[in-house]
Amino acid sequence: MPNHAATMAARLSVAPMMDWTDRHCRYMHRLLSRRSLLYTEMVTAPALVRGGALHLLDHDPAEQPVALQLGGSDPAELAQAARLGEKAGYPEINLNCGCPSDRVQSGTFGAVLMRDAGLVADCVAAMRAAVDAEITVKCRIGVDDQIAEEVLPEFLARIVAAGCERVTIHARKAWLQGLSPKENRDIPPLNYPLVMQMKSYFPNLHISINGGITTLEEAEEMLDAGLDGVMIGRAAYHQPADILCAADRRIFGDGPDSTAEEAVYAMLPYIEAHLSAGGRLHQVTRHMLGLFAGRPGARAWRRVLSEGATKPVAGPELVQAALAQVTALAPAAKAV
Repeated sequence: MPNHAATMAARLSVAPMMDWTDRHCRYMHRLLSRRSLLYTEMVTAPALVRGGALHLLDHDPAEQPVALQLGGSDPAELAQAARLGEKAGYPEINLNCGCPSDRVQSGTFGAVLMRDAGLVADCVAAMRAAVDAEITVKCRIGVDDQIAEEVLPEFLARIVAAGCERVTIHARKAWLQGLSPKENRDIPPLNYPLVMQMKSYFPNLHISINGGITTLEEAEEMLDAGLDGVMIGRAAYHQPADILCAADRRIFGDGPDSTAEEAVYAMLPYIEAHLSAGGRLHQVTRHMLGLFAGRPGARAWRRVLSEGATKPVAGPELVQAALAQVTALAPAAKAV
């Protein structure tokens, strides 16, 4: 069933990214934006259901609104995984139909599912029947030699009929043979007009667009053009302050803006708790390296954290020392 808070939050979301959008990353992103929708890394249904890896569902309640992205292709198993996700506190369960990696293909999920809209519809229907959490889908416009203009409308019609009311479309094809996952994020051409056309075909479907969007200005243009939401991936990770600090005001009409400095100070108690629980500093600070991207002192900030955070004794004082490299140069006009 629709989750209105998550639907509103989906006006701007941070894409699920393997090895990047873990719980530490999401906690920091939430400090930068109170309103944007966050996603977990993809968690496979078999890992939860057969492997019992429930630790993959761990998250801080402060991350909300945050959605769980699942990978899988067995309707019954996805339904069971969705139940586990809902029990863990996720208000949205998202089915991955867009990841092109070999590992994902071998599990018969991800972008390869674009070839079988009927199976995806069965998965959506099974998940929808199993939980009250909203069931959403993230997909590509097509794969390989498919004609996207024909495949995408049919795919959307099938999942809408199965009960999906919100979808995120990566506006590129995925090439399952011949391109690496990294190349699949850049080489296939973007087709924004096709995604825009889908909104006219499915006016009641909440459609977010993903792929190649790197600034808040571009996100605003997509929303002004009639799309319901924008999902930003790598730019939100590598330059999180540029994307998220002003997002609440500009995208949601809910200021004030946050600052990267405030986020660093707010991360210190979180880091203390993580270290007390046996964690290591670099597990958190690796996601903080881009906080001051483009600003004076950014290089020194990255250097101090990169060189020191992996040391066994590294703690919050290292983060404060790195921040001092930025604040000392705050009045300077020369970019680093």
